[in-house]
Amino acid sequence: MAVAAVVTGVTGVETGLKWPNDLLAADAKLAGILAEAAGDAGRRRHRPQRVHRGPPKLSHLLAAPPPPARCPLPRCARAGATTLDRGELLLAILAGFERWYRAWQQAGGDPDRSGLRPEYTRLSATIGRTVRAELPGGQALSGPAVGVDSDGRLLVRVSSGSEGSRVAAGDVVHLR
Repeated sequence: MAVAAVVTGVTGVETGLKWPNDLLAADAKLAGILAEAAGDAGRRRHRPQRVHRGPPKLSHLLAAPPPPARCPLPRCARAGATTLDRGELLLAILAGFERWYRAWQQAGGDPDRSGLRPEYTRLSATIGRTVRAELPGGQALSGPAVGVDSDGRLLVRVSSGSEGSRVAAGDVVHLR
C-alpha cells in the first residue's frame, strides 16, 4: 500500500493491488514483493518463525523522470526539483510503510482498527473480479473474489450463497 501511494503520487498513474503482493497499473504488473517463510519445519505451529520480505522491484519505474508538477515529496518542493532520485523514492516508500506499521501496532495488530484492511480493499484490483486461484498441490478454484479476511487471506466464492473459500497461498489469475 505504501508503494502504491508513492507511485501514484509521483507519477499520477492510478495503481491497484493484485492479491497478495503485486502493484498494478492498467492491469500491468509494475512491481511485486516476494515473501518467504522461514522456521523449523518440524515444529507444529500455525505461523512461521520469520517471514523474509524482499524489496519491491521498481527499477523500471524510475527510467523516466516524473512530470515536474508531480513530485509530492517535501524535499522536492523545497528544492524546486523536477525529478526524483531513487533514494527519495525509497525514503518515501519507507515512510509510508512506517506509518502503516505504527498504525497496525497502535491498533494491537487489528487490520480493521488500523485501517489496513479497508485501505487494502479500496486499492484491490482483485476484489470484485472473477479469479482462478492455483493452490499448492495442484488444486485450483475459481469464482469471484469477494474480500480479504483479517489474516489477509483472499475470499473466493465458489458456490452461490457461500461466504467464500479462504486462499492463504497460491497464484491468482484475474479472469476476463
